[in-house]
Amino acid sequence: MHLAVPTADLAGASCARTDAGVCGTVYDWTGSSVAGRVADVLVSWPLRIVIILLVCFVARYLLVRVIDRTAAGIATGAGRAARRGQRRNGLLESSPLLSERRQQRAETLASVLKSTATLVLGVLAVLMVLSELSIDIAPFLASAGIAGVALGFGAQSLVKDFLSGIFMLAEDQYGVGDVVDLGDANGSVEAVGLRVTRVRDVKGTVWYVRNGEILRVGNQSQGWARAVLDVSVAYGEDLPRVQALLQRIGDHLAEEEEWAPLVLEPPEVWGVEKMTQDAIVLRLVVKTAPLQQWAVQRELLRRIKAAFDAEGISFPFAQRTLWIRDGDPSRLLSPGARDGDAADAGGSQPPARSEADVAADVAATPRRP
Repeated sequence: MHLAVPTADLAGASCARTDAGVCGTVYDWTGSSVAGRVADVLVSWPLRIVIILLVCFVARYLLVRVIDRTAAGIATGAGRAARRGQRRNGLLESSPLLSERRQQRAETLASVLKSTATLVLGVLAVLMVLSELSIDIAPFLASAGIAGVALGFGAQSLVKDFLSGIFMLAEDQYGVGDVVDLGDANGSVEAVGLRVTRVRDVKGTVWYVRNGEILRVGNQSQGWARAVLDVSVAYGEDLPRVQALLQRIGDHLAEEEEWAPLVLEPPEVWGVEKMTQDAIVLRLVVKTAPLQQWAVQRELLRRIKAAFDAEGISFPFAQRTLWIRDGDPSRLLSPGARDGDAADAGGSQPPARSEADVAADVAATPRRP
């Protein structure tokens, strides 16, 4: 690597009046081509380098401002709801878990974008400065290409995890406080990183799931949720009467001041869901705020139990049909008796003893001291 204009060649370099830039200007002032060339080396190169660095600095400053404004919009959650014209739920917007989720998502995305912008602009600035100094940058580009290929083959799982994490955050698939189903791990999300997602299940077990291994996500708390209640009643009950009672129970819950903010739409009784050998199953559904479906479901179950008791509606019991066969017990125990050979069967197998005989034998058996 060498400079295109060494110091030893400055004296032999020529500078004409028609040259543009610093060289021609100094030659016009001094009449010396050497002075013009020296001025071009001492002024023009540093000036171009300063301009390159200044442009990169200004570009990074503007990009950081745009990233910060976008992250602020994500943290407040106002942008998407306003663009779509959605009705915003006051309870949902004030949830500390939702605020923490948005804040973490915004900070993570902002950090990644800022680091990426700084790295790209820094590399471009260094390459342009080296080019201005007449240093051959081809070896650097070749080395970067080889390093990229080696990184792609050697750490492809790590790169896959990071890329999956970035897309998960950008698409808002889930966040802190969401209840998700990730396949083997189900529970509440405690932390979302670029490489690993931390989930705690209902038993308290903490699961660390690599983002690159997540093939599908079931989010039970995004936007809204639904409480689904399957109520079993006996076959002898009046179904229209039971459905009307379930509808009244749901409507009363939705109208109460304590539960009204949690219920987004009027409850619905969908009717008979299925028929089993023991009962008829009716389905009641309620659209609720995220993470509130279980509280609404428990309260409805408590009220349904009390209402059924007051109205005399019985819950079903297990039903079984028993076939009792009359006749000599020895015929049931002896294979020969079933074939019609009762005499042979009676001789080959002792007669069955009554329960009274068995009880007498047990009472006569001496107990151990």
